[in-house]
Amino acid sequence: MRKDIEFKTEDGVTLRGWHYVPEGAQGPVPTIVMAHGFSAVKEMYLDRFAEAFAEVGLASVVFDNRNFGASDGEPRYEIDPWQQVRDYRDAITYAETLPETDAQRIGIWGSSYSGGHVMVVGALDRRVKCVVSQVPLASGHRNVRRLIRSDYLASVQAMFDEDRRARMNGAAPAMIPVVAEDPAAPSALPTPDSWTWFTETGKTRAPSWHNEVTLRSVEMFTEYEPISYARYISPTPFMMIVALDDVLTVSDLALEAYEEALGPKRLVTLSGGHFDAYVNDFEAASGPAQEWFLQHLGK
Repeated sequence: MRKDIEFKTEDGVTLRGWHYVPEGAQGPVPTIVMAHGFSAVKEMYLDRFAEAFAEVGLASVVFDNRNFGASDGEPRYEIDPWQQVRDYRDAITYAETLPETDAQRIGIWGSSYSGGHVMVVGALDRRVKCVVSQVPLASGHRNVRRLIRSDYLASVQAMFDEDRRARMNGAAPAMIPVVAEDPAAPSALPTPDSWTWFTETGKTRAPSWHNEVTLRSVEMFTEYEPISYARYISPTPFMMIVALDDVLTVSDLALEAYEEALGPKRLVTLSGGHFDAYVNDFEAASGPAQEWFLQHLGK
């Protein structure tokens, strides 16, 4: 069973999403809090994961990140990773208020950018009793240096600096496409598979997705280091799902973050690329996540 929900964050922004409850649930049940990655909206396959969790008796609170999709927030299409971490924690607080939620059995799930967020939230918030991080961003600074040619880095930094000066003088934040067909053109996620997945999924599933973010969203990406929190997730059970052919949130950095984490932990590897976790490798990604949540949250 799915119903639309909305809740206010601590700073008063309304976030909207879905509440999934397993059919025939009796009393409070374990609940998974989940949001999407960089610029993505909930219709981009989060429903499939929430449905898979409901099939095994797990409820889910799924929400659009602020400034995106059905959620409020200004400026539109701006991504502040630390604000998104705070919103995850507010979503946990909201989930605790729902009569269908067993507040002692709350898990978190994230993918890509939010795969990094759940590492941070898992380390900071002990209300969380289980974490699943799928194809996560581990190190924004190092990841950007893998996505952008070294001879382009100085010009990218110059764009950040010019945008900062303009904003101080009262200009609106500069914007940049999330993806571009030409991977050499300016974009936030400059890989061919990013272009294909976002444009195709936007057409077929998520017409509210918008191919633009603020330039400072990319600058904040370069400053974000979820790997520094990996060892502090313990003793909360932690699963990482890594796509071995991931060239967006590159797999070797994710594996390094997994090695940093202490136990209890489990690594699941997928044979495909970053976006295969949502489609071609969906069962290979969702099945172990179901098992991990059931093992540590119970029915």
